[in-house]
Formats: sequence, structure tokens, C-alpha cells
Amino acid sequence: MSDTQIPLPERLRPRDLSEIIGQDHLLGVAAPLRQMIDQGHLPSIIFWGPPGVGKTTIALLLAQAVDRTFISLSALNTGVKELREVIADSGDLLTPVVFIDEIHRFNKSQQDALLNAVEKGKITLIGATTENPSFEVNSALLSRCQVYTLNGLSNEAIQELILRAIQQDKFLKDRHIQIEEFDALVQFAAGDARKALNLIDLIASTFESDIENIVTNAIVVKVAQQNIARYDKSGEQHYDLVSAFIKSIRGSDPDATLYWMARMLKGGEDPVFIARRMLIAASEDIGNSNPNALLLAGECFRSVQAIGMPECRIILGQCAVYLATSAKSNSTYLAINKALELAEKTSNLPVPLHLRNAPTKLMKQQGYGVDYLYPHNYPENFVLQEYLPPELKGTKLYESARNKREVEGERLQQRRWQQEQQQQ
Repeated sequence: MSDTQIPLPERLRPRDLSEIIGQDHLLGVAAPLRQMIDQGHLPSIIFWGPPGVGKTTIALLLAQAVDRTFISLSALNTGVKELREVIADSGDLLTPVVFIDEIHRFNKSQQDALLNAVEKGKITLIGATTENPSFEVNSALLSRCQVYTLNGLSNEAIQELILRAIQQDKFLKDRHIQIEEFDALVQFAAGDARKALNLIDLIASTFESDIENIVTNAIVVKVAQQNIARYDKSGEQHYDLVSAFIKSIRGSDPDATLYWMARMLKGGEDPVFIARRMLIAASEDIGNSNPNALLLAGECFRSVQAIGMPECRIILGQCAVYLATSAKSNSTYLAINKALELAEKTSNLPVPLHLRNAPTKLMKQQGYGVDYLYPHNYPENFVLQEYLPPELKGTKLYESARNKREVEGERLQQRRWQQEQQQQ
């Protein structure tokens, strides 16, 4: 593979801790990690920070600094079996550094396997996460690791990184790049070194060699809009994919549903987030047309939390297809929204006396609970009485959808109320 086929972030990956940009609070003179390395000591660590700030690179360089074997794993495609094999092969001599990217995606059993290995000194763990480890890493494992926060790169750091790239990389140097405006580069990078380098590499690929090429904001915007189509969990495409996924479920298209879900998984989306979205869809878009949908989505959510990737993709797929092919109804979704709106407007209305609880003698004397009719004392466990405040008598919030289950429920309600009204 030629150098130009290797992505620029890889070509320029720092070879020494002194080359790391933007993390002086950890790696500067007298900073914690610098002191550890100077002393030849490396504890288990959790790096918490946004994408593209050097978590993987720092982990590698720390391992090299203390002359340890470096084993890199991704939580996206490492199961418990593979993890245990790595731990078993670690040997008894020099403790290897096991780096777990996106450690927050490890389920409880995977984290427990790591905990045991860390406790027994079989490995030195370095985990990387973009999520708050207090919530995503089990407390026992977290207590045995030092947690260090990495910062998104400042605008100045991004500029320094890009200038270093065009001075050091052969491909970029051949394009004789002069940067006239940094604003767009900095904006598109959004504190992410990887994004910044990929973008300047894309721009350079549009330039001729051996002539001076000027980079302006207009050129950056043009190239970025045409070429950057990456999945960014905090960016617009994230929301577009989620929207397409939910709308495909709502539209009863299982093929499109699976496709958009696969796009999210491939892009690194948290499977728990996907399961959570399906929980919402099961109620909002399916509701009482098929109550089993919510049960399945709930079990899917719990299973994904317990199993993790890659195996949980199977459960996600099963649930997604079930939701997409289920009968649809948003009647209860509309009803609760109407109810909330009405509640806001009528919050001053008192609860009718017959519906109030009367736990004390005084309350009973004041009429609380008097004249309440207990439905189970009547045929078919139903008796006609008012449950709304008098001011809202006759208010209709729930309108059944035209599906078998809700139509049957509506007919039962109509028969009950009409019968009682006729008997009175």
C-alpha cells in the first residue's frame, strides 16, 4: 500500500508523547501522565473524551514508554469469549496493556471479565470512552482505574495540527498548500483531530501538484459538502439516520428499517440507543393495536444491555422487523398529548368528592369517597358513573384507531355505557 492510500491521520500518528497536541493538562511538564511515565509506572486507566482527541494514540505511546505489549480491542466486535482468550494468553512475565476502545459498549459480563483480570494483575487496562464513565462503566471496575478527561482540541490546536500536516506530509508538501482562511477548517473539525486531517487531505486531493494552492473558506465548504458523509453521533447525519429508521418502522417497511439500523450500527451508534428508540416507537406508532410490541421492545432493550455487540445485532434485527410488520396505531399517543394539554388548562379543577380517598374520619365526615360505586360489585365489573370533573363532562380524549383490537375495545365500551344509560 502506498503512503497516499494510508489515511492522513494514520500517516501523521504521533510517534512520541511530546507530539500530542491539545492535552497539555495530562502530558505537559509535571502533568499526571508525564510523571507516571517518568517513574516507569502505568496503572489501569479510563480515558474519557470526545472522538478524535488522541485516546488511542496516547494509550499506545504509554504502553511503548513502559515497554509493554499493546493489545488493541474494540468493544464493537469483541465478545466475552475473545476477551477471555486475550486475558488467558497474557502470560506471566510483563503485564500487557489491553486497550478497549468504546469500553462503555461492553456489557456487564464483559466488564466483569476485565475486572477479574485487572484485580489479579493479569493486564493493565486502558479504556477509551466518549460517554461519562460514571454511568457507563461498572463501579467496581471504575474504582480500580484512574480516570482522565481528554479535551476537544481548541481552534488554535486544530490550526497547529493542520500546519504541521502540510509541513511534514509528503503528499501535502507536494501540493504547496497555503492556508488563507482557517475559519471553515476549524468549524468542520469541531475539535476533532481526525476530522481536521481527513478534511485537509480531501482538499489536497483536489489540488494539482507543483503549483501553489490556496485554501479559502469557500473551498473548504465546497469540498466538505461534497465529500464528507461520515456518521457523526452529534451531527446532523445522526439525526437524519435515526429519523429514517423510525419513519421506516412507522411506514411498515422492514427492509428499509433494517437498512437504516445497519447504517447506524456500522457508524458506531450505541445499540442501547437504538433499542431505546424502538421502545418509543412500539408505544407511539403501534400502541394498543398490538401491545405485544411494547413487551418485545422492552425485552429487546434489556437484552441489548446484557449482551452487547456484536451478538445483540440479532436481537435488534428481530425487534425491528417485528415492529415494522406490526399493525399501527397512534391513538394513545394522541390521547396522552390531548390529556396533557387539557390538564395544563384545567389544573385548578378539584377532584370530585366521590373519587377522593378517605383514610381519616374527618375526610369521611367531609364527604370524601361518599357515593363512590365500586365497579366490581356490579355485573361485568362495570357501573355508570362520572370520573371527570363536572366541568369536563363528556370530554373525549381517546379516539380508537381502525384496527381489530381497538375496535373490539371500543364496541365493549359502547355496549357497557349504553346499557347502563338505558337502565337508568
